[in-house]
Amino acid sequence: MNHVGQPERATQRRLVALFRDELRYRPLGDRSERDNSNIEDELLVPWLARRGHSAEQINRSVHRLRAEASNHGRSLYGNNQEVWSLLRYGVSLPAEPGARAETVPLVDWQHPEANDFAIAEEVTLRGERERRPDLVLYLNGIAVAVLELKNSRVSIGDGIRQLLSNQHKEFHAWFFSTVQFVFAGSDSEGLKYGTIGTPEILFLRWKENEQDDARHKLDKYLLAMCRKDRLLELIRDFVIFDGGIKKLPRVHQYFGVKAAQEHARRRQGGVIWHTQGSGKSLVMVLLARWILEHNPNARVAVITDRDELDKQIARIFRDAGETIERTSSGRELMRLLAQAKPRLLCSLVHKFGRRGVDDLDAFLAELSARPSPTVGEIFVFVDECHRTQSGKLHKLMKAMMPNAVFIGFTGTPLLTTDKQTSLEVFGGYIHTYKFKEAVADKVVLDLCYEARSIEQRLGPEERIDAWFEAKTRGLNEWQRQELRSKWGTMQNVLSSRARMDRVVADILFDFGVKPRLASERGNAILVASSIYEACKYFTLFQKTPLRGKCAVVTSYDPQVRDITKEEVGANTETDKQFVYNTYTELLTDVQPQPRKSKTEVYEDAVKTRFVKEPAAMRLLVVVDKLLTGFDAPPCTYLYIDKSMQDHGLFQAICRTNRLDGEDKEFGFIVDYKDLFRKVESAIAVYSSELDRAPGEEDPQVLLKDRLAAGRTRLDDSLEVLERLCEEVAPPMGEL
Repeated sequence: MNHVGQPERATQRRLVALFRDELRYRPLGDRSERDNSNIEDELLVPWLARRGHSAEQINRSVHRLRAEASNHGRSLYGNNQEVWSLLRYGVSLPAEPGARAETVPLVDWQHPEANDFAIAEEVTLRGERERRPDLVLYLNGIAVAVLELKNSRVSIGDGIRQLLSNQHKEFHAWFFSTVQFVFAGSDSEGLKYGTIGTPEILFLRWKENEQDDARHKLDKYLLAMCRKDRLLELIRDFVIFDGGIKKLPRVHQYFGVKAAQEHARRRQGGVIWHTQGSGKSLVMVLLARWILEHNPNARVAVITDRDELDKQIARIFRDAGETIERTSSGRELMRLLAQAKPRLLCSLVHKFGRRGVDDLDAFLAELSARPSPTVGEIFVFVDECHRTQSGKLHKLMKAMMPNAVFIGFTGTPLLTTDKQTSLEVFGGYIHTYKFKEAVADKVVLDLCYEARSIEQRLGPEERIDAWFEAKTRGLNEWQRQELRSKWGTMQNVLSSRARMDRVVADILFDFGVKPRLASERGNAILVASSIYEACKYFTLFQKTPLRGKCAVVTSYDPQVRDITKEEVGANTETDKQFVYNTYTELLTDVQPQPRKSKTEVYEDAVKTRFVKEPAAMRLLVVVDKLLTGFDAPPCTYLYIDKSMQDHGLFQAICRTNRLDGEDKEFGFIVDYKDLFRKVESAIAVYSSELDRAPGEEDPQVLLKDRLAAGRTRLDDSLEVLERLCEEVAPPMGEL
């Protein structure tokens, strides 16, 4: 039966029958005339009593639950986090002096059928602004999910916005303090899900058994997600509270963790390849938490190659109530692994190794003969495990911990040059989620590429005027005059013989004419070839309208001279002095903080403004830093003025692929080095050098040519417009 087009109430009745007959939820009927609560005593108290708890225990537990759910001194996020903790771990009741503390579980996680799953319709929420969610799912009398339905003539976006407005303090935020999932659905668009505070653009779609079209997608995915054991598993093992944001898993994260769980049970390593921007860090956290909880002898060491992720991992675990130990060296990590605690540690991969080792093979043989002692069953997570330059370090870690299970995480496919090392250390693929899948699922944005040549000096004034006309085509006269007045010195800059001046001018014009940049909702990153050039670009931009809204972020620290992982430049004293003076000047007003240098304080402030205040931090000039592991949704343009290739190039261009509002449709790559010259119609980042499993399609990552993509979008829009107008009669008497 085709359900598309039927009234909303008919869809609601059908779904209630689905929950009742197929999922075995208890129907509570229409609750429009009741005073409803997110904690229903009439359901919770009998369930606790059937579990054998005394009346006193029940009263104290329910009182504690209500107190945490309605704490007016906390935000909805804070109350929801406390309620989730009580659901997950139970209510701990302080005992009398000399007696043991008692824990009253609110959910039976081990036996799904022992819980009371119920569904209510038209749940009226009283107050000054009365609202009525279509369906509410109760778990042992506690509201854990809200579902808003729309008929097929209305977008489910309306349902999502309704869910979001209901969470406002002026409406019914109190009700959502216990809610773990919110759903919006219709027969025509299927189902989307999120949790408290999830922005509309980040609502997710489930995807499972796609070849099965026997059921309508709305019914199919509610059956998949709200199955009793699945819903309990999602709430218990797949919810993360991360620095003020509650997160649920995307479908690839869920199945990636599930696949890795099976490997962990068998103590078998492997590689999880989830494309850049799809949330590998969350997978690491979810998997580590599960391993530690399900294996009392397990220890987890998270090895990253960037300080940013190292800090992020530590923060997420702290927010989740877990203790993680950050180590300062490989030696300290091995010392701690030789003890029973801590169970969760993290370290940077370049902290491993020993100075002065010339014969690595002999050193590895020595380590293999006398491996470091460890306590417990060690699981080692290695981020960005594809890196060829880290292959020796991977072997070193393997020699130091021969009995450990190594699980590698990568956002890019393995090149054949990396394959052998990766197979030796980690094993085969555990789970993959490729770039094209992520774009199709709208987890990340597609990328648009444009090669620009600015090598030729424009010269005469008429050529500059022609260039200006071409660059501003599509703007009205007022906008053009604004550009002319704002950059009155543009002719001098464009006439300059200095190539870097012309790059600066080109980028400045983009900030005036490109919608995301001109609106100040988006910002950009410029990749320079050296620290010297990064500083040079920074000083040039300080002479433009971007002064105060541009920053330079490199590995250079003027307090630790000549210690850098990047090439400083031409190695003349003048160049070194220029870099030093540039940094000294920009750090003049920066105050150091405990355990942070002035450079680190400056960089943290700059990154925060770039992510949270794009209008105040328009452009970052970098060399290597921030090109991996830096998530900045406003970042829309990446300008490349540095020779790059392979994984480093792909990781860099993916800085622009994060979702951020309806006005961000693509991540844009502007290439001043013509890195993709040899590619013809589609610009392939990887081709025949990729590792591919037998029978699988090429794991190619394709960039769209900017002009070709624009032409396709224009043709599609014209076709839609033509279809819209073809049935409309011409207006009589007006032509």
